[in-house]
Amino acid sequence: MPFNNGQELIESCKENNQKIHEVMLAKEVEVSGLTEEEIKDKLRVSLDIMKKAIERGLTEDMKSVGGLIGGDAKKIKERNEREKSVCGSLMSKAISRSMAVLEVNAAMGKIVAAPTAGSSGILPATLITVGEEFDLDDEVLLQGLITASAVGLIISKNATVAGAEGGCQAETGSAAAMAAAAVVEMMGGNPEMALHAASACLKNVLGLVCDPIAGLVEAPCEKRNAIGAANALISAEMALAGVKSIIPFDEVVQAMYRVGRSLPFELRESAIGGLAGTPTGQRIKREILGE
Repeated sequence: MPFNNGQELIESCKENNQKIHEVMLAKEVEVSGLTEEEIKDKLRVSLDIMKKAIERGLTEDMKSVGGLIGGDAKKIKERNEREKSVCGSLMSKAISRSMAVLEVNAAMGKIVAAPTAGSSGILPATLITVGEEFDLDDEVLLQGLITASAVGLIISKNATVAGAEGGCQAETGSAAAMAAAAVVEMMGGNPEMALHAASACLKNVLGLVCDPIAGLVEAPCEKRNAIGAANALISAEMALAGVKSIIPFDEVVQAMYRVGRSLPFELRESAIGGLAGTPTGQRIKREILGE
């Protein structure tokens, strides 16, 4: 059964007694003409890129193009290894890994835009960290990526994942929603739980603006990826415990889109408003652009 929204996805899961990743994989086979194994092979390539981006960001000394970020991911990792983390080892690893990917992206390294380059740290950090913590193999991680793609597809079809159109809520919020749904299914949760987790992620950052300093995908993007990873894990934990979203997923997606379209242009990746418009933000812009 094809699906265009969350309700249709849940109905398809129930009708076929399948998880989200199974329904989405069948849809991809139909749309792409590829076999299940061919699709998984492509995802294995993406998963490998995600792993390498994390490793590179946590081990190499690199500086972003604009010089605004670089090395902070390693600081989080080293503190977690050196002393007891305030937020726990799993969360600390997810935070540092999400930041690592953003640093690789800002240094023109290879990443997977899932769903965007500016939010590329959230999905790999959460999935790989949970997989490591619970000894899940790559096959389960691939299933998580497929689940995430279903949520990303629905948001893209019914709203947006672009910061220029919907603010950072549409970028890091959508990435967190994708990751949360994936984690829920990876941990044995049902499709309804997965969408409750996705709903929570979007609600938690509803109205978040996109205000990159000097127009670069560096700051505050890196720290918002860290928050996105935490958002995904928190939302997954709530959903797995049976906590439900009062507002259905599809309505949350529509609300996010309406809020995003209501944001003034200055707060949608224009590098004019928000943090980009502060005196310091403007000074940094002038220095980078040589004005």
